[in-house]
Amino acid sequence: MKLASPDNSVQASWLAEQGFRLDPGPYVSDAYAARKYLHRMPHSEPLHAVTARVFHAGRFRREWTTDPAHGVPFLGSADIFEADLSNQRMITKRSFAKIPNLPLEPGWTLVTCSGMTAGRVTYARLSMAGAACSQDVMRVVPDLTRIPAGYLYTFLASQFGIPVIKGGIYGTSVKHIEPSHIADLPVPRFGGGVEQRIDALITEAMQLRQHYEDGVREATRDLFVSAGIPELLDLRWHDRERDLGFSIERPTALSLRALNYSPRARRLHDLISQVPHRTLGDICAGGLLARGGRFKRVDSDKNHGIKLINQRQGFWVRPEGRWISLSEKDLNETTVNDETSLVAATGTLGETEAFCRAIFVTAGWRKNAYSDHFLRIKSGDASFPDPYLFAYLRSEPVFRLLRSMGAGGKQQDIHPILRAALPVPACTAADRERIAGVVRQAYRDRDDADRKEDEAFALLDKAVREAAR
Repeated sequence: MKLASPDNSVQASWLAEQGFRLDPGPYVSDAYAARKYLHRMPHSEPLHAVTARVFHAGRFRREWTTDPAHGVPFLGSADIFEADLSNQRMITKRSFAKIPNLPLEPGWTLVTCSGMTAGRVTYARLSMAGAACSQDVMRVVPDLTRIPAGYLYTFLASQFGIPVIKGGIYGTSVKHIEPSHIADLPVPRFGGGVEQRIDALITEAMQLRQHYEDGVREATRDLFVSAGIPELLDLRWHDRERDLGFSIERPTALSLRALNYSPRARRLHDLISQVPHRTLGDICAGGLLARGGRFKRVDSDKNHGIKLINQRQGFWVRPEGRWISLSEKDLNETTVNDETSLVAATGTLGETEAFCRAIFVTAGWRKNAYSDHFLRIKSGDASFPDPYLFAYLRSEPVFRLLRSMGAGGKQQDIHPILRAALPVPACTAADRERIAGVVRQAYRDRDDADRKEDEAFALLDKAVREAAR
């Protein structure tokens, strides 16, 4: 059952505007309620008055490439929410040059405008500068002479902005929003430096997120250079000879699946095995190397439940998740200890799928619950710190090796025996500690960025509610 909010109760004037309809639908609509709440602001301006442009790129032909020398990173409507943009697809520079509306600039607000997830909002970060972006993403370009970029994003992404944006959605099986549908969205304006303080917090958060991205990439680079296999940093998987027409002598009962004997993966495995290494199963003996337990999902709310993060959203900057209620037993199964690596362990082999990608749980992210589809990895050897393991697990070579260990039908799993045999470069103890320190600092920066964003949203919420009294 959906109820009207006590601090935004239905007014008699609303009945007149809706032709005196007595069914509750229009009056408990989030979009309608949000617009009415915003109309109580002493001062607001329509979105078109505070923006230079609101547009999407339009349809265009995409030519794909795997060569960085000839490509430009391409972000789809799901990619723009990812925290780490290291592994994006690329379109050719030729196709990129044909469409002037493709590149992104930091400080723009991005709104998904097509598909079942239409109406989601994020901020164009520093690492997105110059990247191509899908026509399914609407760009809201602030007029910096009229409004601070960070403040505009905070409002549009808030509980006041998103319902109004989603209120403009039309369509049946495929949802859409057009720039004209949000042009008159009322943007509240505040004096007293409120907008500037919110903008400063968002700017600091954006810079910290860039430190995070740079940190995890540097940790992985340092690991492979220190291990003596720097050539794997530029793997060029698709440029290597394809796995066609190969044979295997004396296969074992462990697996009869061709994918598990991939020559490309075998050469990669052998190259890593030539340097001092230990297996993942050996390092995690006494630690953790297992899938999460299954549990029943019972929907709840944020006041009485815990946020459940699934595989896809686990890679987002700020996962929306799903609020559920859990028993004490299930709570122990779904939450993880500090500095645990999680690998998406169920899925298909599409290049854009999360299957076999890794995330790291520490600090503020420990308060969430995580789907049983994540493989939990925790070192049982103090000399191999968990952040060091994550720096390795997030790499492209490990992604390809884990993909070669697929088992099952359409929905793949990672073969439990093969994953335990994954070689992990040992490096030196000093190298491992240095690399772990870089990862820890990167995640401190990410956690600080989350806190600053939360502070910005709280400041906006307070300002709006005080002005609406």
